[in-house]
Amino acid sequence: MRVGIYARVSTIDQQTLPMQLEQMREYVRNRGWTLATEVEEVGSGAKVRPKREELLKKARRREIDAVLVWKLDRFGRSLVDLVTSLNELRELGVVFVSITESLDFSTPSGRAMAGMLSTFAEFERDMVRERVIAGIANSRAKGKPHGRPRTASLKKDEIRKLKTDGLNNSQIAKKLNISRGSVINQLVEQ
Repeated sequence: MRVGIYARVSTIDQQTLPMQLEQMREYVRNRGWTLATEVEEVGSGAKVRPKREELLKKARRREIDAVLVWKLDRFGRSLVDLVTSLNELRELGVVFVSITESLDFSTPSGRAMAGMLSTFAEFERDMVRERVIAGIANSRAKGKPHGRPRTASLKKDEIRKLKTDGLNNSQIAKKLNISRGSVINQLVEQ
């Protein structure tokens, strides 16, 4: 089995990177697998992880048969992101293993755990959606505005005047500091 290992640290705890790598290399040796690629990423997990994306591209190109991580939270930015990535790997036929949590999604119990993670991710999405809906309802009940500010609609007369003065949509947008799409929408609404 050709394995890609993925190690990530934030700038705060960089000293764990060598330890993660060594434990994963040892795991690969003990399983008799082949280490095909080793990916190291340093930085916050909140943003896009380019090195992780490179590893996923290798999985899509069938260059690796398994992805090995030290810990689940090293791989996913959030539960939803983690489940989405794990589902993609599963659909590709690529095994996912996290050694710290003893999760091996090539086994029946590992696949069951993947199903539970999926359920929790869906639950998390539903909870966020409910909080947003409740927040909007609360704002409406208090008469507070919500959503994007109505900047362009407040400038409708000015937009039309600038258009009749011969300015194009891009020039109007730049002059009024609004999007070109907003200018077009206001000109269409007559």
